[in-house]
Amino acid sequence: MSTNTTDDKKKVTTSRFISMKAKGEKISMLTAYDYTMAKLLDEAGIDAILVGDSASNVMAGNATTLPMTLDQMIYHAQCVSRGVERALVVCDMPFGSYQGDSLEALHSAVRIMKESRAEAVKIEGGSEVRESIERILSAGIPVMGHLGLTPQSINKFGTYAVRAKSDDEAEKLLADARMLEEIGCFALVLEKIPAALATRVSEELSIPTIGIGAGNGCDGQVLVVHDMLGLNKGFSPKFLRRYADLGTEINSAVGRYIDDVKTGDFPNASEQY
Repeated sequence: MSTNTTDDKKKVTTSRFISMKAKGEKISMLTAYDYTMAKLLDEAGIDAILVGDSASNVMAGNATTLPMTLDQMIYHAQCVSRGVERALVVCDMPFGSYQGDSLEALHSAVRIMKESRAEAVKIEGGSEVRESIERILSAGIPVMGHLGLTPQSINKFGTYAVRAKSDDEAEKLLADARMLEEIGCFALVLEKIPAALATRVSEELSIPTIGIGAGNGCDGQVLVVHDMLGLNKGFSPKFLRRYADLGTEINSAVGRYIDDVKTGDFPNASEQY
């Protein structure tokens, strides 16, 4: 039986995120990159939509998220924002738009907010990007942090394996999480880390944690919509649950369409003017 929140029309905001955690209400989040999908997710009652730089993989066919540009992220966020009434829209800041230069980070975040109508930005990293996050926050722009597996750093790590398994890395992640809350982030994505560590972070922080491959102890969950709907069959990590097999359904539908066109069955008499 469906437990969606379509009857709850109240707009989801960053402050509501924090109150949801305080009340023990789990937060649902999915990615979207276009108007049609965003509208469907919003109508279903999703709490938040992430305009992820994963568009680089599922929309553009790149091997990593690194090629995504700021202009491309703004375009995708514009499309998503037009389809959303209730959900909180969060836009990823792409690689190269905030690292190493806090002023450039501020300019990038301002462009996203002004041009796309997204309601928050997401930034990967901890202490290394503190100055950039603080500068963005100083402009009144909400920031969602992101720790654990940070795909924009794939060339540094060289692997998409689980992060923070060692004591040293786990302690750094905890310190970074506390720091992100302290400086003013409203939420935190925890990606592909041990479930026990994610639970500890979630219990220590007053801001909500959104997990992806981080266990059930987080305050919410996020998945890439193409993965959970079965549109991307080449990606099957342990943490992914597929809720549909739309790839097979689309393939079948297109096959039937081809057959009907080839045989002259489409369009029939009732489908023409």
